[in-house]
Amino acid sequence: MSGRFNAVVLGAGLAGLAAAYTLSKSRRRVAVIEKEPRVGGLSKTVVHRGFRFDLGGHRFFTKNQEIGDLVTRLLDGELVLARRNSKIFMKGRYFDYPLRPLNALLGLGVCESARILLDYSRERLRPRRNPVSLEDWVVANFGRELFNIFFKEYSEKVWGISCDRISAEWVAQRIRGLSLSVAIKDALLKLNRRHRPPTLIREFLYPEKGIGRIAERLAEEVSPNPVLLGFSVCGIRHSGGRIQSVTARNCDSEITVEADSYISSIPLPRLVKMLSPPPPEEVLRAAERLRFRDTVIVAIMVNRPRVTRLSWIYLPEKKVPFGRVHEPNNWSESMSPRGKTSLVAEYFCFSGERLWSMSAGELAQLTVEHLESLGFLREDEVIDSRVVRVPNAYPLLEVGYRRHYEVILDYLSRFENLQLVGRTGMFRYHNMDHAMETGIKAARNLMGERHNLLEVNCAAEYIEEVR
Repeated sequence: MSGRFNAVVLGAGLAGLAAAYTLSKSRRRVAVIEKEPRVGGLSKTVVHRGFRFDLGGHRFFTKNQEIGDLVTRLLDGELVLARRNSKIFMKGRYFDYPLRPLNALLGLGVCESARILLDYSRERLRPRRNPVSLEDWVVANFGRELFNIFFKEYSEKVWGISCDRISAEWVAQRIRGLSLSVAIKDALLKLNRRHRPPTLIREFLYPEKGIGRIAERLAEEVSPNPVLLGFSVCGIRHSGGRIQSVTARNCDSEITVEADSYISSIPLPRLVKMLSPPPPEEVLRAAERLRFRDTVIVAIMVNRPRVTRLSWIYLPEKKVPFGRVHEPNNWSESMSPRGKTSLVAEYFCFSGERLWSMSAGELAQLTVEHLESLGFLREDEVIDSRVVRVPNAYPLLEVGYRRHYEVILDYLSRFENLQLVGRTGMFRYHNMDHAMETGIKAARNLMGERHNLLEVNCAAEYIEEVR
């Protein structure tokens, strides 16, 4: 690989590949550098002895017509219609997910429901204040009783910190527009339809061979521009307010690539630490304060055509070590060999913790034991397993994180030829379509357009709501 590129893209997830795709279609010379042996990042599909599974199960949905058309065009003939059907499983019963308060009240019984309604009424009499944490927001909108039952354990299992330390900036978008009073009025008073809160999509298009097909097709379209797999960025040299070059290495070689512009989707704290000369100490300290939550994915292959009819099952109780399970066959029947299925469990942890360090055999056995105790399968039905560790899966939006985040953004904004894209690159909780949108707009900025990438995913309503 020789010569200078118009742009170098760091990371071959959806954001980076969308940027490279856009640049290549406008005949720009672009190179993509990716540390993993396969493209897709957090949105890849793992293939194991005829079984396929995503890293947690990804549902593609967008209100951006351009991105929807792009994915449909890329996957022409590969899309199937899947039905969204998710539940919370706790106390031996299923509840609707996302949580529908009336369903929750009916499922908990008269006495518990009465306590919830009384607690909520007391909460509504308190003076209103701007919520700071997840706990503040949920208690204000659902009451503390319902918070303790449905939100507290699961949120702390996912994020690894107490709910009063999780920023309300995250939760307000994920369950915006709904409260206990709205749900009860909607159900009992039959409000005029135009006054009802939006509902969630019930069906969605899904690639027959897994969500990773989106990234694979984007990478195919980037050709003949190079997508360098298995190369980990180890240094980023800068001078005079511009990035000058990027150095990356694989197991037996090292390369240095120069370009006019650079687009990064690699984890934001890691990017800061690779700069040479290094940033001021204040910026390095801020990078140390931004954390990601990691996941361990355990796929259990089962000698049965199907276990459930659900797309996702959420398990909030801490006595169950994993937080979510999905069955890929319910997304597409092509995800398993005929007559077989799989259950994919997600463990949330920090790298270095015991869960992260357990062997694949230990994790598989732990998962099977709990799936059996929950009544999903018998151990003698298990025919195989696969474990995948996923670092930097979710940006951890702790209370006060924005102060450190803005220190980093202010410093990086001084590099006139560097743009940040994607979930990990921007440290923003982007869905797949948001990630692709940041990549496309970053590429178009290099073509003379002017887009503020920080404005992506700032809509007033949740992305999957429909009216």
